[in-house]
Amino acid sequence: MILYLHGFRSSSLSAKSQQLQQAMAAAGRSQELAAPDLPDDPQAAIALAMAHAKQLCPSGNMQDLTVIGSSLGGYYATWLKEELNCKAVLINPAIYAVRDLSTQLGHTTKFHSDASFSFTAASVRALASLYRPVLTNMQRYYLLACTDDEVLDWQEMTHRYDGARLTLIQGGDHAFSMFERYLPAILDFTASK
Repeated sequence: MILYLHGFRSSSLSAKSQQLQQAMAAAGRSQELAAPDLPDDPQAAIALAMAHAKQLCPSGNMQDLTVIGSSLGGYYATWLKEELNCKAVLINPAIYAVRDLSTQLGHTTKFHSDASFSFTAASVRALASLYRPVLTNMQRYYLLACTDDEVLDWQEMTHRYDGARLTLIQGGDHAFSMFERYLPAILDFTASK
């Protein structure tokens, strides 16, 4: 079971989300994937992600769940992994979301639509409440990070997830535009015990 969480201002229409959905469909596993459009409010986003996790694993056995998160979705995926003890694949994840997204306060639009939303000080406080200072069971994390991420610092990523399975891409970008190339390794990790 896979739950995909997109990043800030993104949606289920992102290239990574679409490629993952296509790969799961091609494998006849569409029913094992949820890739919701997350609300702009962090608490609502986490609540929706948790609801999808429970739908994917109705027995309550979260050992079979992998949360894949990109950027802010990686921040959320970390919280879910620690809460549920599932697995997490993190793609250029936000480490200090409060610091990094404090610069985004105000009105903005989504990347894949004209929908507008407000990102407020309350949103930043909600992000702060989701930070997990201590990470456990590092073997259940898989970090994919690009050294040329133009938004987030790959060294912060590798430090935070020290001990996780790691694919460090020399170059690359924040969007992780080479995602499709790494899908086999990601899906292999999701299937591992």
